[in-house]
Amino acid sequence: MSTFASLGIAEPILSALTDYGYEEPTAIQTKAIPAGIAGRDVLGSAQTGTGKTCAFGVPILQRLAQRGRGRDIRALILTPTRELAIQIDDNLHAYGKNLPLTEAVIFGGVGQAPQVEQLKRGVDILTATPGRLLDLAGQGLLDLSKVEIFVLDEADRMLDMGFIHDVRKVIRLLPEKKQTMFFSATLPPEILDLVDTLLHDPVKAAAAPVSSPVEIIRQEVCLVDRKNKTALLLEILRQEDVKNALVFTRTKHGADKVARDLTRRGVAAAAIHGNKSQTARQESLRKFKEGQLQVLVATDIAARGLDIEDLAYVFNYNLPEVPETYIHRIGRTGRAGKGGTAISFCDYGEMPLLRDIEKLLKKPVPRRQHDYPMEVFEVPTKDAKGRVVNPEDAEARQAAREKHAQQRKQAAEKAAEKAAQQAAKQAAQEATEAQGEEKPAGSSRKRRRGKGKRTQEAQAAPAPAPEAPKKERRTYPHGKQNLGSLEDFLAAQPTEEAPDLSFHHRDPLEGDVIMDATARLLASKPVYHYYKPNAAHGKHSRGEKKGKGQKALPTEKAAKAPQAAQAAQKRKNPKKGAPAPAQKGSPAASRSPARSNRSRGRIPPRPDLPKSRQKDSTEQKSLMKPFYIDHD
Repeated sequence: MSTFASLGIAEPILSALTDYGYEEPTAIQTKAIPAGIAGRDVLGSAQTGTGKTCAFGVPILQRLAQRGRGRDIRALILTPTRELAIQIDDNLHAYGKNLPLTEAVIFGGVGQAPQVEQLKRGVDILTATPGRLLDLAGQGLLDLSKVEIFVLDEADRMLDMGFIHDVRKVIRLLPEKKQTMFFSATLPPEILDLVDTLLHDPVKAAAAPVSSPVEIIRQEVCLVDRKNKTALLLEILRQEDVKNALVFTRTKHGADKVARDLTRRGVAAAAIHGNKSQTARQESLRKFKEGQLQVLVATDIAARGLDIEDLAYVFNYNLPEVPETYIHRIGRTGRAGKGGTAISFCDYGEMPLLRDIEKLLKKPVPRRQHDYPMEVFEVPTKDAKGRVVNPEDAEARQAAREKHAQQRKQAAEKAAEKAAQQAAKQAAQEATEAQGEEKPAGSSRKRRRGKGKRTQEAQAAPAPAPEAPKKERRTYPHGKQNLGSLEDFLAAQPTEEAPDLSFHHRDPLEGDVIMDATARLLASKPVYHYYKPNAAHGKHSRGEKKGKGQKALPTEKAAKAPQAAQAAQKRKNPKKGAPAPAQKGSPAASRSPARSNRSRGRIPPRPDLPKSRQKDSTEQKSLMKPFYIDHD
């Protein structure tokens, strides 16, 4: 008889297995562990409950521990269900408690944030379901290019659940050079095709034929009508004094119905299936393991890979259509060499399924006598294509239709209620507005009780005549108002007579109205007034004397005009003793014509502007010819 020590297992792992309660290796462990430690590919074919997790978990831990802890994912274990993934992760944590390796598990149905944070901290061994794994890989949150060991567990269940295409996608993300361990309870042709492309010279580790259930499990079948199955289950639970039992149903609706009926009869029961949230499933499973629940009702997919210690009874409330599934169901009990009981219920429509199971087992299943014998022997109903219509499926479909109809009815009632509330609110608002228009101002009770009550004289005084409605003024986005037509605007202006002023004698820049650039260009040219001499007194008109530096007046310039003309004639004729023309670069030559003309009085000088005032664009020379308007 072999021992774990003879399989070449390292001491830290060996002591952890001893603490976990492992004493002797199973057949699958004896064949798979040495080959896995040596780095060989392994093809394991064994029924559930034979220790497959330990068969691939120990080689992974020992090979990765030789190179220490890392941050990259170096081992990937792919499983079909969330429960099985959690179970594998717990077992690996127990086997490797004396090693510095890190394990993590990811699955769908829950938020990804905690799982992503754990991956960022670094993971050596990752256990995952296909859906969530591909989701995170597509987001770039994990890298599988450094995987050294790949394990595909429950491959046949992957095929049944439609995950085979996802499995192929995951394989494409892995490096080509790696160690692969492949475990499946059954090996259908599709799985064998995958094995041929995935494994290279594998070591085959077949513990037992799939048709051979654990011999220590006591199997019985009860021939009972469909309507009496729940009553028979309650009777056996009382007769056998069952402490914990796992009940398998065909449909999710059936699982809920059975759990509900058992709870009404005083049995602590709960259902787990795909429609339940992950939190609810984990809570029900925890209560069942702790003994708070007596019965756990589940479907095949939800119960796949469940490892429940000391599970005494398994009930097949409905027989499975696939005979191999029967082996998986009853394998939930009798684990780790312990005994168990598997009891199946079979109505008349399920008799063909029972014959297929007995054909697979190559022996009949013993019948159990009970108080609810079969009395209905009706031929199963068939559809238009000749297929047998299972009553469980028809009931589940009818329940789904009723549920959807109820949801639609509730949605319609809610929408009608909301519409009625909105209509009532609108009617009340319209009534309030109508009442406010009928009552005179200040007649409400709130106003009578408020501040400033009206006196009797004010109450006796006649109400003022309603004012004419004011014409609403339209406001534009830029803030200006629409003043109406030009005639209305002119009619609204004051009728005062404007002074008879000409644009020639008024500077528009000096007025109160600031004109725009166009008006400034069209404005009259300013006329500059000069001081004129007083002929009577010989003084300036404003009593100011001509001081030093003061410019000459036009009259004085006119008096000196002959002298200027004579000087100009001399400059033109230098032969007559006139001074020579100014040389280039001299001050006289640099004098501009405009300045000389201005000095001769031809262009009136422009008064100097204050230094603090800056010229704007309207004070520059314009190319436009101004048009001057006189009010004559």
